[in-house]
Amino acid sequence: MWFVDEIELPRPVAFVLGGGGSLGAGQVGMLRALAERSITPDLAVGTSVGSVNGALLALDPENAPTRLEAIWHRMTRAKVFPGGPLAQLRTLRRHRNHLFPNTGLAEILATELAGVDDFANLTLPFGTVAVDAITGKAVLLTEGPLTPAILASSAIPGIYPPVRHQGHVLYDGGVVANVPIRQAIALGAKSVVILDCAFPGHLPRVPETLADAVLFWATLGMRNQAELESERAATQMPVLYLPGAPVQAVTPLDFGHTAELISNAYTGSREFLAGTTITGPGLYGPARAGVSGSAPGATSATSTDGT
Repeated sequence: MWFVDEIELPRPVAFVLGGGGSLGAGQVGMLRALAERSITPDLAVGTSVGSVNGALLALDPENAPTRLEAIWHRMTRAKVFPGGPLAQLRTLRRHRNHLFPNTGLAEILATELAGVDDFANLTLPFGTVAVDAITGKAVLLTEGPLTPAILASSAIPGIYPPVRHQGHVLYDGGVVANVPIRQAIALGAKSVVILDCAFPGHLPRVPETLADAVLFWATLGMRNQAELESERAATQMPVLYLPGAPVQAVTPLDFGHTAELISNAYTGSREFLAGTTITGPGLYGPARAGVSGSAPGATSATSTDGT
């Protein structure tokens, strides 16, 4: 049987960062836990907020946990989604397909990327995933201007405007590849570490309002995609699926829980990694909603997500 030492992964190792709006703060805690175990990426792939975190990881992988924590503590809803109800109404009347401009996110990227605005100038290979509004297929962006690619991957339908880039009309990649495992493999990954910030292993709460219902069904679709992709990849390589933070009542538009999400995701991921041994291809972690378990042939800690 093929055996690799505890938490030693076949290279290239891809860090796959999923979408989830403000829940992306949890990825900072996951990165801290991974760094403590000297689990480092050779490439990064992200969708939506995962593309924001992923680009900053690829820019400065050694210092990314510290830099990202400082960035997230400066992040507010007003910066990411600028304008009150009247401004939203004006934007909707004028453009008809979104509520917020993406200028706030663009300003954050301009500041935090420190002038780096081309994929070629990042330290690590990086890919960001969007969806083509014409074909409905995922588009993996790996070269050229960086900011428009991240804005495209983060263009939540109805919230942000679509982005016209490299001959495509692009929206948030979370619609078809919220956890872009397949794209990481296409870039050459031989093992993947998944940083899914949308409470992996759990479904959202049973919907009670119209807003809850929309979020529920969107999350269900993204969860199913993540499960299928991770299980398929696990037949070929180790898939280390971090548990992240325990489930809590936080919406992806609420930026008031950053410290809690970082701390909880760090604790959960640290405990999970301490009890995990990689023994070959397989799925290590709580990917399937409501199920805890280990990969075939692996010894792993029981799920730390409360299941």
